[in-house]
Amino acid sequence: MEFNENQTETVPVAETVAAVAKPELVNGSHAVIRSLIEEGVETIFGYPGGAIMPVYDAIYDYQDQIDHILVRHEQGAAHAAEGYARVSGKVGVCLVTSGPGATNLVTGIADAIIDSTPLVCVVGQVAAHLLGTDAFQETDVIGITIPITKWNYQITRADEIPEIMAKAFYIAKSGRPGPVLIDITKNAQNELMSREFTYKKCENLISYRPRLSPKVEQVEAAAKLINEAKKPFIFVGHGVRISHAENELLQFIEKTDIPAASTLLGLSSVSVDHPNYVGWLGMHGNYGTNVLTNQCDLIIAIGMRFDDRVTGDVNRYAKQAKVVHIEIDPAEIGKIVKADAPVVGDAKLALEMLLPLVKENSHKEWIAEFKKFDAIEDEKITQPELAPTTEKIKMAEVIRTLSNKTNGEAVVLADVGQHQMMTARYYQFKKPGSFITSGGLGTMGYALPAAFGAKVGAPDREVVAFIGDGCFQMTIQELGTIAQSGLPVKIIILNNNFLGMVRQWQQLFHQKRYSFVELQNPDFITIGKGFGIDGHTCSVREDLNASLDKMLASDKPYLLEVIVEKEENVFPMVPTGACVSDIRLE
Repeated sequence: MEFNENQTETVPVAETVAAVAKPELVNGSHAVIRSLIEEGVETIFGYPGGAIMPVYDAIYDYQDQIDHILVRHEQGAAHAAEGYARVSGKVGVCLVTSGPGATNLVTGIADAIIDSTPLVCVVGQVAAHLLGTDAFQETDVIGITIPITKWNYQITRADEIPEIMAKAFYIAKSGRPGPVLIDITKNAQNELMSREFTYKKCENLISYRPRLSPKVEQVEAAAKLINEAKKPFIFVGHGVRISHAENELLQFIEKTDIPAASTLLGLSSVSVDHPNYVGWLGMHGNYGTNVLTNQCDLIIAIGMRFDDRVTGDVNRYAKQAKVVHIEIDPAEIGKIVKADAPVVGDAKLALEMLLPLVKENSHKEWIAEFKKFDAIEDEKITQPELAPTTEKIKMAEVIRTLSNKTNGEAVVLADVGQHQMMTARYYQFKKPGSFITSGGLGTMGYALPAAFGAKVGAPDREVVAFIGDGCFQMTIQELGTIAQSGLPVKIIILNNNFLGMVRQWQQLFHQKRYSFVELQNPDFITIGKGFGIDGHTCSVREDLNASLDKMLASDKPYLLEVIVEKEENVFPMVPTGACVSDIRLE
């Protein structure tokens, strides 16, 4: 038979339609990873195990599109994701298995909810038919995490995955950010979807509508109080950073000439060099900011929640002042301190609306009041800390020297305790988004994995973690994660061989009855080298400059241990239950 090149093979119409119409079906595991890619996720922090193994198998096929970082403990995954989210402004993602894998995330999830950090935690679960049977590594992680998540959901069918993942990211990052947990049964990971995978990002939910743009009448009422005030005082909270409102805040401060102080998590939103910046609020904050809280006539609280570490005894807190409270979470307004002018909405949008309504003003005499208290604090506390006559190195020296060497522009992480308060006091923050710490939960062990996550999120910035010897041993295994990555995270252990903050309280309030606070520490530098991380110990003041230079010059991870004064206390201090104006200088 002669071949005709124009002749084509006839295919039955039914077969052609079937071939065209046949959808490409993927299983649930691939749907999970493709959902993450659709959301723009570049990095996952996780640890594999039996109930999440199908998803890990799927990651193998997408390694050119998404990076997975193997932590050494699931708590490390949560904190690393927090550090990544805090510095990048993106949603942090964790991936772990069921049972102990899931429960090991709980501390990090609790930390994220109280510090408003957006996380999506994807957790494996036993197959749906085994739920409730106490199967191997089955835990009711949904029940456990209801109080500490913005939303959680258990997926039992592959077809649910795209829609639920889209909702998870929307809820995690919208309104007041926070953690979301998605529990996926193993059968849902393995089975094929019944339809072709498609992904549509969630833009709104009928049952969840956070207010971003404040009501005009609320903003107008706030502006009226601001324009009438003689001694107004701005409180800068974490919400300023979350909404990227630093520029709007700066314009607001400079137009109104109002002094501004920050909460712990608000640090770095206003440069310490700004003439209107008067310091840090709260238990170990500055002298003037605390005393004059009880003398101002108006508090303008922006993205903060009046927690107990800021207010002290709330019954004696700023009773003379009216309050403007700008806050995206309506549940926080009036919860602790009554607001005379509540403004519900995003801090950036609220400030944009306020700017044309507030008058240009001058508060030079009021700002001068803060300077008087600064002079007293400088003489009694700051200078003795920075230029000590003691033999041992003081924490303040290490922190301020590092601040000078990095021009106040590094991403600085602090763990929890005395060194955290000292870091807040003595690092001179000059660049927004530079301070990351565990605020509301006060999680020891936070800084080491969070510093790694921050370096992943901001690879071009210097990242330095200040960690106490007690905190360091909480998550010391994450040295393995840092070493394997090779990222140049700089770690400074301020070692006083004590659980320092607990010891301080026992000294001041429990007649020096030091109950289980002294530590017999290991050789941290040898342990670091065992992981493959170089480092050294500095124990004399004369070596401090060179030690910090050596650490900063390294293009690899580096561990610097500084032996500091053993029984040093952090002052100023507002004792628990005291009034902020009763702050102690010694």
